Amino acid sequence: MNSFKTNSFLVLILIFMLSANTQAQNIAKNHDNNRGQITSFVYHRFGDNRYPSTNISVNDFRAHLNYLKTNNYNVITLGKAAVLLKSGETIPDKTVVLTIDDGYKSFLENGMPLLREFAYKATLFINTKQFGSGDFLSVKEINQLIDEGIEVENHSHSHAFFVNFTSEETADTFKNDLLKSQEIFLKNFGYKPTLYAYPYGEYTLEMQKVLKDEGYIAAVAQKSGIISSLSDSYALPRFPAAGNYANIDGFIQKIKIKYMPVQLVQTENPIIQSDNPPILNLKIIDNDIINTSMIQCFVGGKNDGIVSFDAETNIISIKSVHPLNKRRTLYTITAPSKTKSNIWHWYSFLWINNEIKE
Repeated sequence: MNSFKTNSFLVLILIFMLSANTQAQNIAKNHDNNRGQITSFVYHRFGDNRYPSTNISVNDFRAHLNYLKTNNYNVITLGKAAVLLKSGETIPDKTVVLTIDDGYKSFLENGMPLLREFAYKATLFINTKQFGSGDFLSVKEINQLIDEGIEVENHSHSHAFFVNFTSEETADTFKNDLLKSQEIFLKNFGYKPTLYAYPYGEYTLEMQKVLKDEGYIAAVAQKSGIISSLSDSYALPRFPAAGNYANIDGFIQKIKIKYMPVQLVQTENPIIQSDNPPILNLKIIDNDIINTSMIQCFVGGKNDGIVSFDAETNIISIKSVHPLNKRRTLYTITAPSKTKSNIWHWYSFLWINNEIKE
């Protein structure tokens, strides 16, 4: 009798484990329906024609916000987006995040009035060394923005090229800079930031670890793509929305893009090591979503990528035709939807050649 009870108990445990495993697989399979996605944009200067590559005109920014309002988009801060991702909650349809880097005065003067008009919040990333100098916002002005509901977060103290060092030097230099910026945040704004924007979009695995150890919940890079439950929370993508990318047609095109259901096969350090061009391996999590026969790879915006797909393992391998000879190069992978016409999916990975100095 005791033996029977023991065996029955073991059988129940086995059934429970199999059920839990099946449930986990189903969650992964149906993540698109259960979780949703977030489109994030990054701006720098507003109505400042002196710097066209990082500027958006007031008229173009108004057009962006008007499109969001007219089409009933759910505009939230990056902090709220990060909490949604971490909690596992369903992300509302048509969710968008607006971020601004550097903290220039033109945001307060020309961008903020439009955010007030459309009743939208945004996330502003500031580097703490520049307060009140040149074109940068003062502490008083930043506090004014905080009082109005703008989320102000960390963009480093010095805005340095942290990846120009060895791995150990990068980690130490980055941590010291981070601690300095946090000290200034506490002194001037009364809180420690929990979100980070990498200067120049450059990061390493060591930098990500420092952020995690310091309690940050997310970090953003400068690579195009869509945020989803599959995204690396410490290298979230953002579409640029300035310069050549500021016009409303491009904005609408980006906002209709869907996320690519892929994950890195292994943790990848963005710094190019000995092999150049590097190979990127991605595993397709749900191949019912994309047409795998039409996957394309763009290298630095050019269709110069070699793509191979292993249908048995669901692994995509991507490699540039030529060595990467720029400081920063994106591998961008796109594919059309398998079930919906005129819908494209998008994923980017940033490679950094730190031997090329800036």
